[in-house]
Amino acid sequence: MTNKKYNTYLAFALCVITTSVNIQGPLYALYASNDGYGVLATTVAFSFYVLGVIPVLLAFGGLSDRIGRKKTILISLGLSIAATALMMVYPYTRALAVARFMLGVGTALMAATATAYMIELIGASDTARATTWVTASTTIGFGLGPALTTVSLMVYETQQPASFFILLASALLSIFLVWQLPETAPKRANTIKSMLKLPYFNKEVIWYGGGILICWATTGLVLSIIPSVLATHGLAKYAGISSMLAISCGLLFQPMAQKLDPQTSSKLGILILLPAYALLAWGALHANLPAILLAAFLASSSCYGFVYLGGLSGVTRSAGNEQARASAGYFLMAYMGFSVPVIFTGLIVDQYGTTIAFYAFGLFLILSALILLGSHSMLKPDGTLDHISHN
Repeated sequence: MTNKKYNTYLAFALCVITTSVNIQGPLYALYASNDGYGVLATTVAFSFYVLGVIPVLLAFGGLSDRIGRKKTILISLGLSIAATALMMVYPYTRALAVARFMLGVGTALMAATATAYMIELIGASDTARATTWVTASTTIGFGLGPALTTVSLMVYETQQPASFFILLASALLSIFLVWQLPETAPKRANTIKSMLKLPYFNKEVIWYGGGILICWATTGLVLSIIPSVLATHGLAKYAGISSMLAISCGLLFQPMAQKLDPQTSSKLGILILLPAYALLAWGALHANLPAILLAAFLASSSCYGFVYLGGLSGVTRSAGNEQARASAGYFLMAYMGFSVPVIFTGLIVDQYGTTIAFYAFGLFLILSALILLGSHSMLKPDGTLDHISHN
């Protein structure tokens, strides 16, 4: 078996895991209706995902160094199966919170493992190629889930769409394929103390992490709040399309991002994000579907094209032998953005209305972008800088 097959098997697993994360997205309004809850409840349930992500990335960022890369990916696939099956048998917001928590744990394990595993399968000298494999496969997966469910619901409306069955079958196939991968993690003691490792942070992780934080905050807004906004205007069936555009279209821009140094790629993405959000807010407030879809596409170029690939490349380049823990730190900041700003925005929607909520989120984006762009001068021309921490 060639290394290329190994890469493909792992990439397929990453795609399956990330597909499971958002596959329920188009059904959020239905789950809330089943329980009689509002937008805040949906955003809170949505953000239970991060309650699973953060503890794993904080304390177990180096887990795959101890128990093995392959075992960690297999655990993540198992959690994807369990979460999807739960939503099939109990389609309520309460179950969504539990499912999102399980998906968070699984995705965190995957995020802290994927880049290091891919680098080891390809060869340590080709980190750029490995990063591209990881970002491409996960970008496809994050957007594929809601798109599959949207198409399934267009064909036949049900609380158990065909996309769920496709996901379960794909996950079982992926388990079979991953089982054939070699274990690449160095042999280390598997004591509890040795497995508890904090994320690795240096200036690169903090700066690039700040960029992905505001980007994934915007993506979280599209995934959790825009569906409810569309539903109020009778456009609920387009929620999955907006989610897909907000994520997977970023793949189209990754070849361009790959040609740029990490710093330039991330700065360009941040500059695109601001007008993209302005168009998104205008479209949502005026029930203009074309504007929403175009804004989602532009946000995707920023979030999953330039910033995601550029940031992960910059972090990996700076991490030395701590690539797994550095990835954990990078994704920790990303998922902080995916949850905290989204929860507060959902709260503002319920308390003060959609207009004030969108203005508040826009102010958060502008201030954050100014801080990041103002501090980019600390970076060297190649997108790296001196380490400040090795914890």
